[in-house]
Amino acid sequence: MAEFIEESSGLESTTIGIYRTSATVKGGRRFSFGALVVVGDRKGNVGLGYAKAPGVPAAIEKAQKNARKKMTRVTLQEGTLPHGVTGSFLASRVKLLPASPGTGVIAGGTLRAVLEMAGVRDCLTKSVGNTNQKNLAKAALEGLSRLRNRQKIQELRGIELPPTIAEEKLEAGRRWAPAEVSENRGPRGPQAKREDKKGGKGRGRGRGGDNRGRGRRDQGQGQEQGQAQGGGEQGGAPQAGAAPAGE
Repeated sequence: MAEFIEESSGLESTTIGIYRTSATVKGGRRFSFGALVVVGDRKGNVGLGYAKAPGVPAAIEKAQKNARKKMTRVTLQEGTLPHGVTGSFLASRVKLLPASPGTGVIAGGTLRAVLEMAGVRDCLTKSVGNTNQKNLAKAALEGLSRLRNRQKIQELRGIELPPTIAEEKLEAGRRWAPAEVSENRGPRGPQAKREDKKGGKGRGRGRGGDNRGRGRRDQGQGQEQGQAQGGGEQGGAPQAGAAPAGE
């Protein structure tokens, strides 16, 4: 779960893992804890930190400070990657691929934390080799640091390049996705569709409907009550000129 560490700068922190180690001494066992934390602003800045301390809160705080010192800038393109890239660290290899809008981050827990803190919203991933959390996180950062957009590559090479696969997917998403924009992010996602479906299904039957059915029921009940009251008054009052029942 992400938590804010600096509200002024908009930095968020996600703890990837907590590691406990123990040393056996003369008086017993002495425990220490290590924390692996990723820090980012979800706008292209991300950093990874690791620290150890006698307690878990202290280890997380030290890891956050270490991550802020190692913040790097990542090149993104409208919430996805400008091109596919493979990052490696020791025995771990991670392949990152751009995805169409609405795909989401298809990744495991470690890669998801790094990509979301960097600001990636749509991405496909595949990890090969060692699945150690530290190695996977560093491999993902190594791959993200090598991302370049088409304009930057054109400047470096001095040539004109055709549209990339990521740009084609983004264009297809803009062409087929509705132009309506939700409050949370970009095109309307599954959550907004579920809310619309829920509102349409509950029409006239409670919250989310137009209350037309409830208005009709209330009106009918009011008429029935009025007729009952009117009939009782007419039946109870004696008519003019009518003789008593005894006579």
